[in-house]
Order: sequence, then structure tokens, then C-alpha cells
Amino acid sequence: MKQRELGKTGVMVSEISLGCWTMGGLNWVNGSPNGWANVNEDEITAAIKVAVDAGVNHFDNADVYGNGKAERMLARVLDKLGLKSNDFVIATKVGHHPGTADHAYEPQHVRHQLEQSLINLKRDYVDIYYFHHGDFGPNDMYLDDAVEMLDRLVEEGKVRIKGQSAYSANDFERVTPKVRPAVFQSWAHALDDQFIRPGSRISGLMARENITFVAFSPLAQGRLLDKFDPSNPPTFEPGDHRQNSSAFSSEAILALKPKLEKLKARFGDSVADLAAVALNYDLAMPNVACVIPGFRNERQAAINVSAAGKYLSADDVAFIQETLA
Repeated sequence: MKQRELGKTGVMVSEISLGCWTMGGLNWVNGSPNGWANVNEDEITAAIKVAVDAGVNHFDNADVYGNGKAERMLARVLDKLGLKSNDFVIATKVGHHPGTADHAYEPQHVRHQLEQSLINLKRDYVDIYYFHHGDFGPNDMYLDDAVEMLDRLVEEGKVRIKGQSAYSANDFERVTPKVRPAVFQSWAHALDDQFIRPGSRISGLMARENITFVAFSPLAQGRLLDKFDPSNPPTFEPGDHRQNSSAFSSEAILALKPKLEKLKARFGDSVADLAAVALNYDLAMPNVACVIPGFRNERQAAINVSAAGKYLSADDVAFIQETLA
């Protein structure tokens, strides 16, 4: 599998990497659902073996995924498979798990969470450490001190690369001059490519600052795979963040179906065909280093990695944009 460089850092990641959010299972943070339906660790182990055998070298995690559970599971699984964690690019994040701090970006909390993540991951450093969102408190009151702490962690060798995750163009633009990240992360998929489409504000910012993009939710949480039935929409357990999402309503699924039928007519009608289209749509965008689809089992991981190298032409990209507009 081909690899791409993160910024100008020399760190290379597989174009298709894996996101570990599902590994945290059902979860709540400050009373709000923040997780996914629980996974089976044996199935996760088989999935990661398939991914690694296909050339995946990058796993994306966060302190809030199961409040440490996903980090610890990743470390256990790599150990079970006889793999050396330091042979992989491991990312984690801080920001959504405040613990006992008033705000998750209090500088001592940032240090505490990084130190705990290192224990969870059984590592001396993480390759990428992200601020998980762009809310640094009223008037960015925690921004300067949080950045100073992150820079200190880099100097100490506990973090190799700084990353910034955010959910709005305004947040990316506002905090980047101080954070100076090499990597951005947010959602990016063919239904919402606002951060990566050429000509967008964030695409321009990345080009100017030599920042690359790591795309989560490239499959739109499965919506681009035509796996849901509008007559029987999915239901989710308490603790699953999708529980009250309108994106999974009968109306939303029904509206998307005819668009997906057009994609199937052009690219193929299997789940693997649709996954390849979705993942390679993101990879066709400038400044995108990799996609990090989630996974629950060996089948899903195999489908994700089977998309490697199935690149789209400019005409394909234009067709997808027109079809899903």
C-alpha cells in the first residue's frame, strides 16, 4: 500500500489507515453519549492483522474513546499479534475528556492525559498528538498555555508531530497560527467535503502552511455503503453517539438511496465497490494524507484495505460531486 507524508515531517502513513473510535465501545462524557456499540476484542485482533498484512501502518486513537479503553485495547492487540508498537504511526488526542479539570485544555491536564495515554499505549512517545477540537474556552483563555505545554511535550520527545482536529473552518483558521500543526483532522467524505475540496478556505490554508489532512468518517459512518433500509432504519443503544442523529432517519436514508444507485451503476454495486469509491474520493483531494475509516471486524477491515490503489479519475470525481450534490 502506498504511503504519504504528513506535512513536511518525514513521517509516512499508509493512504488507508484505521480509526480506533469503535474500539472504545459505548461511552458517555459529562452525561452525553460519546461512543459506539461495543466490539469484540478477538474480532478487532483479526481485523488489525488483516490491515497490517495489507500495509496499514497508522492507527488513530484518542483519550476519550472509551475513556482510555481503545488505547489499551490497541496496545493489547498489537502485543497479541507479536507486533512492535513503535513500528507503527500511532496518534491520539486530548480535549474531549476533562476528567477533574475545569477544562480539558488546562495545561496540566494536557500533560496528564498525554502521560496516561503513553501508559495506555505502552509507549514512550506518540507520533501525532492532536488537540481534539477548537474550543479553547471563552476568548481562547486556555489556548496559549495549552500550546506552550504541547510544545514542551514535543521538546521532551513525548510527541513527534502536533495535530489539530476541529469541526469548523473558523476554528482551524483561528488557532493554526498559534498551534502550528503539521496535520489537520476532521470529517471528510463525498457528502461533506468542505475542508478538503480544492478552492475551500481550509484547502488553501493547508497549501500555504504545508499542512496535510487526515480524514475521519470517509464512509459517512456507513451511509455511503447503502447498508441501511429506510423502511427499517437503524437503532442505536444508549451510549452510542448516533442514537439521535437525523442522518440515520428514514427520510435521510430514503433521500440518499437514488444517489447511491447512480454510483452503483457506474462503479459497481458491492459494499467493497462503494467503499473504494468513498475512500478514494477523499484521497483524490489535494493535501489529504490518508483516510481513517473505523472498523468492527475482519470483514470491514478487509473491505477498507481492498480499496488501496483503486484511484479515481478527474471525471470520476466530478461525477461523484454532481451525483451527491
